Amino acid sequence: MGSKLYTVNEIVRYINNMVRSDYVLKNVSIKGEVSNCKYHSSGHIYFSIKDELASVACIIYKSTVPGLSVRPENGKEVIVKGNFSIYEKAGQLTCQVTEVKESENNVGILYARFNALKEKLYEEGLFDFENKKQIPAFPKTVGIVTAETGAAIQDIINVTKRRNPYVQLILYPAKVQGEGAAKTIIEGIKTLDAMKVDTIIIGRGGGTIEDLWAFNDEELARCIYECNTPIISGTGHEIDNTIADYVADLRAPTPSAAAEQAVPDVMSYINKAHYLKRLLDGRIDDKMNSYRLRVNSYSSGIERISPENKLKDEKARLALLSERLNSAADVRVTDAYHKLEVLSISLHGLSPTAKLINGFGYISKNGAALSDIKSVSPGEKIDITIRGGEINAEVLDVKASDIV
Repeated sequence: MGSKLYTVNEIVRYINNMVRSDYVLKNVSIKGEVSNCKYHSSGHIYFSIKDELASVACIIYKSTVPGLSVRPENGKEVIVKGNFSIYEKAGQLTCQVTEVKESENNVGILYARFNALKEKLYEEGLFDFENKKQIPAFPKTVGIVTAETGAAIQDIINVTKRRNPYVQLILYPAKVQGEGAAKTIIEGIKTLDAMKVDTIIIGRGGGTIEDLWAFNDEELARCIYECNTPIISGTGHEIDNTIADYVADLRAPTPSAAAEQAVPDVMSYINKAHYLKRLLDGRIDDKMNSYRLRVNSYSSGIERISPENKLKDEKARLALLSERLNSAADVRVTDAYHKLEVLSISLHGLSPTAKLINGFGYISKNGAALSDIKSVSPGEKIDITIRGGEINAEVLDVKASDIV
């Protein structure tokens, strides 16, 4: 015969009823270390109480919180009293805490180890800032030490592809939780360091202090310190730091943040380069325009003082003066010519020959003009000049008259 078929809810509810009805699990006191404590915005307090072998989820409801004499804190060893039940939605065994007391040893074993190692490495100088290596601004190859499966590696890949798809990623799949995890992380760091990658990212997703304990290993801390390659630690635990976070050259709160710090946003640099190019081109244009104006100004000044231009100017001035002189000479010659014409006309009017028309003539004796009747006597030879020629005559008689 086949067994009876149940739904998940039926089984979980049955187990919850068994737990609730168990006398041992009612008003029970448990001693252990507080871990992964969260004060929720609802007013409830969520945490785990653990020892080296096991862990139990706990909740303190909002109504109980005001009556607590001691409040849970990570790493504190306490004694809690409460009732067990099954949180049916998650199928998780949960202790509903009603009272919290301090244990005689109120510092948890894990936190005591953590603080002891932290103090030891601090004294040795493994945390000193001056010993930390600079993270390369433009890496070509980034090594990753984390689990092969899980959100951490996917987050790193997604962030890297978005920021700079040209960066090569090399994964060393390591165990990041549980026994032997620290050893595989160390092997991954040494392997990638030997490959001379530009940057190494170590880490995992979030978790409790137990989940992250591999990153509190002393041998791992010394491996990180001695590594030649810069290391970014991203353990995904924003509240507490691990020893690896303190020793690493740079600490990131999450694997995604580690990828952002390891890989530059190439587009932002490209856009900035374009902006700077436009800015430089504009300044070069401004400078060139300024120099052109200065060259034009100097050229104009040189042209003004150039001997060749001065000679051209003097030639032009000489040509103008020559033109003016010629013009003045022409005017003087014309005026003189007009005066000459006037004088010529006047002189012609006074010329004896000008009157040798209309029966007038010119009389001379021995080449001299006869100006008076008394200057000639009968029988003397005289010359008469008239229009058209000269007449030689002899005086027959001389008669005086009253004509002037």
